[in-house]
Amino acid sequence: MTDKPMTPQLWTDRSVDDTIAVYRDWAASYDADLGGGGYHTPLRLAQALQPHLPSDALILDFGCGTGISGAALRAVGFTRLHGVDITPEMLDRARPKAIYDDLRLSQPGTVPAQPGTYAAIVATGVISLGAAPPETLNLLIDALARGGLIALSFNDPTLADGRYDTALQAQVDAGMVTVLSRAHGPHLDGMNMGSDVIVLKRL
Repeated sequence: MTDKPMTPQLWTDRSVDDTIAVYRDWAASYDADLGGGGYHTPLRLAQALQPHLPSDALILDFGCGTGISGAALRAVGFTRLHGVDITPEMLDRARPKAIYDDLRLSQPGTVPAQPGTYAAIVATGVISLGAAPPETLNLLIDALARGGLIALSFNDPTLADGRYDTALQAQVDAGMVTVLSRAHGPHLDGMNMGSDVIVLKRL
């Protein structure tokens, strides 16, 4: 394992293989570590998305991990969820929770969806420093039809990095998306870390 979870070293650039190894080895304690650390972003993100979609809209939880973000979406009333993740061990933890109608292993650098399949794609902490690179946002945009929504979060290290905001602004400037909402708030109490929760609309 490259880094110990829940340390500042988690939020650093690494290869895809190293990222998979980090989350593979973290899967068994992931829920407890994040729950114990006061993990607010999944519910904040679900609440930000809620005003923009009916409860029966089909949502893809991209990088769903053990299902924490899916559980938050269920908690605010969303009823149709699909989940994908690149780490089999994370999916093994999510599957018994019966949060998702469909749960699949995905390949890095891909979004397994044709435009129009999903009303929204949720990426809670996925497009961030130490996880998926900034250009992953382009893949999510390409996987949505016009009017589709993306809900994502940038934690404080990701905001400080700057590249992720640059990638987002480039898509706004190109007329690909518009920002419906963006707000900073608590992310991980145990790390004294915040995050921006962002909802985008595909144009």
